[in-house]
Amino acid sequence: MNEFLLVFRRDYQTREDQPSPDQMQEHFKNWKNWFGSIAAQDKLARPLQRWDGEGKVVNHDKTILNGPYAEIKESIGGLIVIKAANYEEAAEIAKSCPILELGGNVEIRMAL
Repeated sequence: MNEFLLVFRRDYQTREDQPSPDQMQEHFKNWKNWFGSIAAQDKLARPLQRWDGEGKVVNHDKTILNGPYAEIKESIGGLIVIKAANYEEAAEIAKSCPILELGGNVEIRMAL
């Protein structure tokens, strides 16, 4: 069994794209159920790590910049590490991720 990093991204900046408080409450229930499902299958290697909005980027010329950047519309909302046999299985797990309900996406990478 391999470990895969799932990174959750969506537009957290455009006001008209934000769900209402009631929609968010329902959305959080979907996340809880999704995590519970992954954990019940013993496929959750590390639980949700919420991104705190802080970050740095080191460029090729070794300059260090503060992140995130205002010109980037899409933001990282969090990440988890799951257990799966291969990328295909990891993608199948990601297909049911609640971030997709809000127009987001899930990036999948092999965790080392």
